[in-house]
Amino acid sequence: MKEHFAHKTILITGAAGSVGQELVRQLLALEPAEIRAVDNNETELFHLRETHASSGRLTAYLGDVRDAGKLENLCQGVDLIFHVAAYKHVTLSEYNPFDVVQTNILGVKNVIQAALAHKVPRVIFTSSDKAVNPTNVMGTSKLMGERLMTAANIVNPNGRQVFSSVRFGNVIGSRGSVVPIFAEQIRRGRPVTVTDIHMTRFFMTLSEAARLILEAAVLACGGEVLVTKMPVMRILDLAQAMIELLAPVYGYNPDEVEIRFIGARSGEKLYEELMSQEETGRAVELDRMFVILPAMRSFYQKIDYSYPGEIFPRAVPRAYVSSREKPLTVEQIKRFLQENGVLGEVTGDPSLQQVPRWPKSIHLLPVRQVGMWG
Repeated sequence: MKEHFAHKTILITGAAGSVGQELVRQLLALEPAEIRAVDNNETELFHLRETHASSGRLTAYLGDVRDAGKLENLCQGVDLIFHVAAYKHVTLSEYNPFDVVQTNILGVKNVIQAALAHKVPRVIFTSSDKAVNPTNVMGTSKLMGERLMTAANIVNPNGRQVFSSVRFGNVIGSRGSVVPIFAEQIRRGRPVTVTDIHMTRFFMTLSEAARLILEAAVLACGGEVLVTKMPVMRILDLAQAMIELLAPVYGYNPDEVEIRFIGARSGEKLYEELMSQEETGRAVELDRMFVILPAMRSFYQKIDYSYPGEIFPRAVPRAYVSSREKPLTVEQIKRFLQENGVLGEVTGDPSLQQVPRWPKSIHLLPVRQVGMWG
């Protein structure tokens, strides 16, 4: 894997966010020439820079993807862009739709145009499960971002540039996710608030999310959406698992911690979709992910969509929806949280950090020559 990123100049937007910081951490181990980390969060960007100052490979830039000129300057001499910056909270996006358009749609346009202007070989966009059959502003904006990235492969005059998207579900333990909320409620002895008894979600760790993005950068041919295979949890079972693990740590009897149902929020689905039924007809299955090919294939005939490790027959039989997949049991969720050090990460308690957050080396699928950049 190192040969694909070593000595490259890499731009990461949204680098101070949860996924962006993990992506920086994993990339630095692969010895790039430089990582240009851009974010509009001054405090988090400062901490990111201080954390990795000794590497000599990270340069921090205050900026916003709404600023097309800033992106143009940052893309000079860049080999690869990971576009992670976005507004992600459904409720806030619904109250601030015009701002979401500025960042999640026009921001993608700005990244694409800067990449085209400076002939950046590869651009990877991080999307969301909420882009599938969207019911809210945030999901719709992410879907439009995917479409812009796909179309960028046919509107560019530079030949072999690759623009692709990665779609994944909830990153467990990330800021604003349900795990830190549950952990704080348990710490304070408050009822744990679950929206609906039937609610299910796909989950992955921060480390897994970053590795998926790196793998996508290697495998992408141009215009496709890469979807990781993820475990499914019922939110009720996740709450129960966390109560059983954390309540004794904070001096409570797990049986005495109340679970309170508060109802789904407006626009919130009871399940998640990572791939729709329509998309299955143009999807390829790999060992650890699905690859959704562009809908209007006649525009992309010059791109060879073949991948190492394809599972045949190519047809994917059904939509990838959390309510249709077998969920982890409470015991399996507890093991998942412990083995990945999730609770230690969100609580800051070293005693709950049972394993390293990521392996010393990253082993990904082999890649054919056309999946590499020069």
